[in-house]
Amino acid sequence: MAQKTYRKSQLIAFDNVAAGHDGVLSDPSGAVVIKPCSQAEVGFYHSVAKEEHSRFATFIPTFMGTLELNSEPDPAAAVACTAIMNPTEAGQSITESPHAIPNAPVVEKAWAPSNGGKIKTNLAIVLENVAAAFKNPNILDVKLGARLWDDNAPPAKRIKLDKVAEETTSKSLGFRIAGMRTWQGAAASAGSDGSDGILKDGYRLYDKHYGRTLTSETIRQGFEDYFLLERGGVIAKKGPLRTVVKRFIEDLVELKSALENEESRMYSASLLFVYEGNRDALVDALAREKEEPANGVNGDEAPEEEDDEQHVPAVQGLKLIDFAHAEWTPGQGPDENLLHGLRCTIEVLEGLLET
Repeated sequence: MAQKTYRKSQLIAFDNVAAGHDGVLSDPSGAVVIKPCSQAEVGFYHSVAKEEHSRFATFIPTFMGTLELNSEPDPAAAVACTAIMNPTEAGQSITESPHAIPNAPVVEKAWAPSNGGKIKTNLAIVLENVAAAFKNPNILDVKLGARLWDDNAPPAKRIKLDKVAEETTSKSLGFRIAGMRTWQGAAASAGSDGSDGILKDGYRLYDKHYGRTLTSETIRQGFEDYFLLERGGVIAKKGPLRTVVKRFIEDLVELKSALENEESRMYSASLLFVYEGNRDALVDALAREKEEPANGVNGDEAPEEEDDEQHVPAVQGLKLIDFAHAEWTPGQGPDENLLHGLRCTIEVLEGLLET
């Protein structure tokens, strides 16, 4: 396998983040997400590789490895990310973790991200960018759980997060909208001064404060905005959007079933929804699905060797993300804190299909 190498100057800020996550980077192709993380999160991704978690594994982004930051500054260092298959070609000395995934990338002498003051770490995780398969992805981040802190959280953090839950739908519904980006089109951005949330790239951004204004009575409005519906509107009986929502529901039901058969605790994990926001591209993707095997983002396999132009465009995808406070807990039963939020999310989406 050819060695994958990035220069420090090539890594760029990741601009498809729907909610927070300061310090997230990507490569020039946009194929990966490089996120500052804790060792606990890395350990959780490694643990998912075990056979007993194979069903759950289809619902998380593909784990590609970690980036380790070098404490010794080296301004002349050219290599920021090097696959461990053939490290000598880059002239770097790379130490493989005893639990490393084969061919996983490792970084030496990399940058030290500020992480917006949120995370102090010398470690980053490399994941597939689920949104990369779409032309104009509409992205929604839903934070799960009424309890948002793990057993190691100090009292002050528990109080703070309990207050957030109490003041939002986290407490009542077990989830809240943490942020989203929806494609409005280039014309919309041309006529906007930014006060309506429409960015120069044609997307409307809904930050964390938007989700915190919603209540259990108005939470449906958040999903109406995500699917670009009128207030109180429902999904048409026929049309591409109905297919998208039905697939999201099917994925959520399958994820719920998988978690009901796991013994775990995943505090502050999120659901990442992505669907094609460009209507023409969405219609084309659905049409091409009928002609070729689906190339889904929840585990469907594409042919091993295939030109990019031949790939079937993505329609929608659902992943569970953010595992800084996740662990397997044998003997303690399923994670009802997480499952309550999943069930309520399913109910809201099902309501959009009612006529």
